[in-house]
Amino acid sequence: MNRKELEPEKSPGAAFGQRLRSMRDERGWTQDELAERMGYSGTHISAVETGRRSPTPHFAQSVDKAFGTGDQFEREGRAVRNTGLLEGFPEYVPHEKRAAEIRLFELGIIPGLLQTPEYAAAITTGAVKRGAITEQQAEERLTLLAGRRAALERTPAPLVFVVLDESCLKRIVGGHQVMRAQLTKLLEFAELPTTVLQVAPYELGERRAFDLPVHLLTLTDRTNLAYAESAQRGHLVRETTSVVSMLTAYHQLQAEALSQAASVAVIEDLRKGTP
Repeated sequence: MNRKELEPEKSPGAAFGQRLRSMRDERGWTQDELAERMGYSGTHISAVETGRRSPTPHFAQSVDKAFGTGDQFEREGRAVRNTGLLEGFPEYVPHEKRAAEIRLFELGIIPGLLQTPEYAAAITTGAVKRGAITEQQAEERLTLLAGRRAALERTPAPLVFVVLDESCLKRIVGGHQVMRAQLTKLLEFAELPTTVLQVAPYELGERRAFDLPVHLLTLTDRTNLAYAESAQRGHLVRETTSVVSMLTAYHQLQAEALSQAASVAVIEDLRKGTP
């Protein structure tokens, strides 16, 4: 039987999964046997152990009850949820790292995969100053982001399609020097043979297909996944009809957006106008 190697140092969720597996192994229980004691499915246990799902408060309490561990897992579960990452995002990242094609749409901020380290640091610093996250959570975000960017350099490289709302380019983050370097990064990205970069101008108005950021993945087996975010949480979508609908909307957005050549011209003009 194939057992996925766990990396508890990666995140609180990974550490929770490692501890859950270790306690289960000590008792000689299978995932299905533990699941029966907890009122969950074996598939759910597997997903938590491997970090693909976060433990809810009820799940953590059920683990403590099954193992007789007081409130140990409940406390560890709180640590998992007290993270700088949006709920649902850790489940998305492993799929992104092995995707053959990545399609992104973003508003107001440059997507993480295209951010310079300085731009990313400015975003997280702002979140810390607002009290939205702690400094430790900011570091967690930056570490994860660096790993995601590095994954794009794999061979063969994924095809990456990006549509940026014009607001992503007009919002000054980290000051003019940081923004100028970020615009340069976008131009370098557009030159890669495996990328397409487009700008959705304000003039699209109601023809813009999305009002929230969207991530669409095509895996090597041609399976399609979608990840969408609100201010409160992220959600990974696997249902075929929903994903196909989002892919259709994305293609419509690409048709309405500026061509890559026109988009590059817009970015170059903005960079020239940045002090």
